Amino acid sequence: MRDKTIPLASSQAIPDPVRLGRARGWKIVDAAALDTDRTLEADVVIVGSGAGGGVTAEILALAGLSVLIVEEGALRSSADFRMREADAYPELYQEAAARQTLDKGIKILQGRTVGGSTTVNWTSSFRTPAPTLAYWGERFGLAGYDEPDLAPWFALMEARLHVDDWQAPPNDNNALLKRGLDKLGIESGFIRRNVKGCWNLGYCGMGCPTNAKQSMLVTTIPSALDHGATLVTRARAERFLLRGERADGLLCTALGADGVAPTGRLLRLRARHFVVAGGAINSPALLLRSGAPDPHGLLGKRTFLHPTLISAAIFPQRVEAWAGAPQTVYSDHFLKTGPIDGAIGYKLEAPPLHPVLLSTTLNGFGREHAGIMRRFPHIQGMLALLRDGFHEASAGGAVQLRDGAGVLDYRLDDFLWDGARRALLSMAEIQFAAGASAVQPAHETARPYTSWNQARRAIADLPQALHMTRVVSAHVMGGCTMAGDERRGVVAPDGRYRHLANLSVHDGSLFPTSIGANPQLSIYGITARLASGLAASLGGKAAPRPAP
Repeated sequence: MRDKTIPLASSQAIPDPVRLGRARGWKIVDAAALDTDRTLEADVVIVGSGAGGGVTAEILALAGLSVLIVEEGALRSSADFRMREADAYPELYQEAAARQTLDKGIKILQGRTVGGSTTVNWTSSFRTPAPTLAYWGERFGLAGYDEPDLAPWFALMEARLHVDDWQAPPNDNNALLKRGLDKLGIESGFIRRNVKGCWNLGYCGMGCPTNAKQSMLVTTIPSALDHGATLVTRARAERFLLRGERADGLLCTALGADGVAPTGRLLRLRARHFVVAGGAINSPALLLRSGAPDPHGLLGKRTFLHPTLISAAIFPQRVEAWAGAPQTVYSDHFLKTGPIDGAIGYKLEAPPLHPVLLSTTLNGFGREHAGIMRRFPHIQGMLALLRDGFHEASAGGAVQLRDGAGVLDYRLDDFLWDGARRALLSMAEIQFAAGASAVQPAHETARPYTSWNQARRAIADLPQALHMTRVVSAHVMGGCTMAGDERRGVVAPDGRYRHLANLSVHDGSLFPTSIGANPQLSIYGITARLASGLAASLGGKAAPRPAP
């Protein structure tokens, strides 16, 4: 067996980009430490430091504009990432990795730290699929967003963030997915990753302790700060102060050291232009709290999740699904078996498995649950990401305000449950083809099935219903739809909010549908294009652009 021990002590020799940046004179305001209210000004204020906010910050700073980045979470770095779930989830995730939809039917993983979800994602990097872009052009009038138009922007960000083919063999968790697919004659592919000098640890979801993951935390945010940007951490953007058709300022609440409780201090941020990049729940919620004009009632609507189904398989051999690059194999076969606007399709991937996240996701309790967890080293996991948003029965959810906070009302209906059943059947068949001795779908009444015939009959009869079938998501998209017609979207194709002259949206909330792939590279490429156009419109120097 290969040696999978992790030399944590050697991580002490890894340079800490945050410590080095502070030594270079980065301008950082930790709102938790404020003892008085503050007013800050810049050319551009950016709300959020994730995929959209980080790319925008770097491009605008390189263009010579003064930039202020506001982040609700704390600034942490490789020195803080100890590969422990008990530390990572409360420190790095929204609601300590317990965010849920309004009816608690879907668990949602989103980042809440400098770098946002890019700091805790699994590095999977896909360009926006061509069929998705074609659908946006046809149904939402997004001219100039087809595959040839965006390809140079994706290439620009792939080079910037070291997106490349993964050179190491898949870990056993992913290799078993490929084995099952190959046995059944189903096409598969290898996932590109945004890493540089990766140690192949497998703990990407807890923050990269070696700075190999090319997240915003170690790439665009440091670059923006090196070019004069200011970072404000542990500050919650409460509402824009609107005057006519403009945002006159942004009011933020300082949060305490725990990143949750307000300290009573306020920050007032003023700028020529504001960019909302807080993610596809927080961005619509901020605009809703602000009373942003929304004449067609679109704000917060059409929010999508790639509702994700889970299947666990037990193999005779050890799988050790926590070790090695987390996602390296995928299949889009079930996205191509019908028209894009027909019965819902799904993408297959293999997630990393860690004990806290797995144990809180699998069904069962007591002795039964303990029995499954005792087989933890032998468990292989598979995900099916439903591609929502392309059928009239899949209109997504709606972001609402509950006590001022954004919450997503996302109803699971028969259209989605049909996809869920088909996905659970597909995954079970693939896992048995790979040699599984038992398969257990993540469903309240499912049990370990010991043959494909037994699983096929049982899964066909499982009641697909709220709180019965486990549904999760790490991909939130939509809510500030970008469209060519104001009756279809609150954001214009240039990223500007249609009803406020000095406000743009630069994150996954722009997407008119889900995309059918992990979204980080889509956000990087589209945001780079929008930010470059914004820099020019604000009189900045020539911003980074793709090679001709």
